[in-house]
Amino acid sequence: MPKPRTKVEDVDRRVRRSKRQLHESLISLILERGWDEVSIQDICSRADVGRSTFYTHFADKEELLLTGLDDLHQALDLQSAGNKGSFAFAEGVVEHAKDKARLLRALIGKRSGATIQRQFREVMMQLVSAELVDLQLEPKQRQALIHYIGGAFVELLTSWLDRPSSIDPSTLAETFRTLTLGALAAYTSKPTA
Repeated sequence: MPKPRTKVEDVDRRVRRSKRQLHESLISLILERGWDEVSIQDICSRADVGRSTFYTHFADKEELLLTGLDDLHQALDLQSAGNKGSFAFAEGVVEHAKDKARLLRALIGKRSGATIQRQFREVMMQLVSAELVDLQLEPKQRQALIHYIGGAFVELLTSWLDRPSSIDPSTLAETFRTLTLGALAAYTSKPTA
């Protein structure tokens, strides 16, 4: 005979369901109207939850959206932990983008807000920074490389999301890695002045 659920398990399930409904409502509203046109009341109405429920879990709509981004960042950190220097995070991001194209379009697409785009870029810069940790570079050189590589990846991903093509995620990730490792090798092997 199955063990009966406890009140804590029921509450946890309701919390997860409320958060998921709020997140899904936000994404669908961003894609319909754009970031700036979505209010917290719109999100609550779409999710069929009260404002008090929203504010129990989130301070504002940015925090609601960024919780999905935090989850992605943690998963990608785990995936690339043993593969520093290989930009292994790229395939994970592209696979996630394929599976969660609506979320990524909301984050980095034309209808997202500048704050959200900046935050997504920051996560990508952190992933790139972790990849470059073993390189012996001056801080200014490191920052330039982080922004160059991170920006290139975000642009490549955005282009792929905006114009669906026949390129599969692994090919896109491998293209990014090949271009990046080639550019990185050329940059790090040049004589310093």
